[in-house]
Amino acid sequence: MSASRPESRLQRLLPAPLNIPRKEWLRAGLGALLGLFLAGWLCSLAYGPSIALHLLGPLAATAVLVFAVHSGPLAQPWPVLGSYALAGAVGLAMRHGFGSELWVAGAALGISILVMCLLRCLHPPGGGVAVSAVLADSGLVALGDHLLEPIMLNALILITVAVLYNRLTGVRYPKGPLPRKDLHHTHDPLPSERVGINSADLDQALEDIGEFVDVTRDELERIILATEQHALQRSLGGITAASVMSRDIQFASKHTTLEQAWKMLASHHLKTLPVLDQGRLVGIVSLSDLVGPAMARGRFSWRGVLRRKPVLMEQVMSRRVVSVSSQHPLERLLPLLSEQGLHCLPVLDGDSLVGVITQSDLIAGLKRHLLNAAALKSDDRVPAL
Repeated sequence: MSASRPESRLQRLLPAPLNIPRKEWLRAGLGALLGLFLAGWLCSLAYGPSIALHLLGPLAATAVLVFAVHSGPLAQPWPVLGSYALAGAVGLAMRHGFGSELWVAGAALGISILVMCLLRCLHPPGGGVAVSAVLADSGLVALGDHLLEPIMLNALILITVAVLYNRLTGVRYPKGPLPRKDLHHTHDPLPSERVGINSADLDQALEDIGEFVDVTRDELERIILATEQHALQRSLGGITAASVMSRDIQFASKHTTLEQAWKMLASHHLKTLPVLDQGRLVGIVSLSDLVGPAMARGRFSWRGVLRRKPVLMEQVMSRRVVSVSSQHPLERLLPLLSEQGLHCLPVLDGDSLVGVITQSDLIAGLKRHLLNAAALKSDDRVPAL
């Protein structure tokens, strides 16, 4: 007991671990090195090594943000460029008006923060730019108002390198709002957003906190949705596609005619049919795929009467098929059948079609899970006899 107490106290004193994969450390480190080196080298060519070296301090702090914390709102291009321009201008104005005293540097920092917040370009290294402009050495002072030129050159080079490097290494930068998937082109929220946390709830929560949160709103929403997904996975208890799929499969071949497909869909009350060729899934056909050809055949023409050929499924089927495996977890089927406009998911084991999952199958599986969960809860309330 006595040995564990000092250990627990030490753990409380240690900072929380960073939620950053180790390979991301190396990626961010190499990017920061490349960005800082290129900015310093090009700035030294344009304005001399002395000027470039004196401006590297704030730039190094910016490099940490744009390469290691690239998803945060402080690391986006507008905060970087806006803060450097505004803070540099405030620092120069304060030095011209009041000199290069320490209190002037502090006042320039405070004013810069106010202006950056007002224009939505808060960026911590911008404060360093303001202070550097006030407490500039003789080499920087000699540039006068032209000091903004190397400051902005550094920022532009670093942002350009950050955009290119992050994109080339698989990181979406700058961060912007993700496009909303709206397959039905209506003003209704997505089915997954109609129950549970929505955008209005998130806005209200951020307003209630009343503090700055160092993550973009879209990233925060993604974190919450991912958390809900993991909670759903845990609550569903490992239910897979094999548990809910229909195993008596009704399917068509490439040479099934339009009339035969209509009869199959009508007799089994289906909306889609998988299309097989020698046992291999090659397409899928739905009611919407058959409507157009059926209407065309219904139009009378003498040429059509004389040369009417049967419409085969290989002519109308959709060849791009979204399928799942029999071990696909149930929670990953929900967005496919509720948000992506799919009515049927073929279930494959290797190349063999072993079942299909319709929206009705999914609803029945969820109903059974809810009933089982309710039964377990009611059993817990009954005292043992």
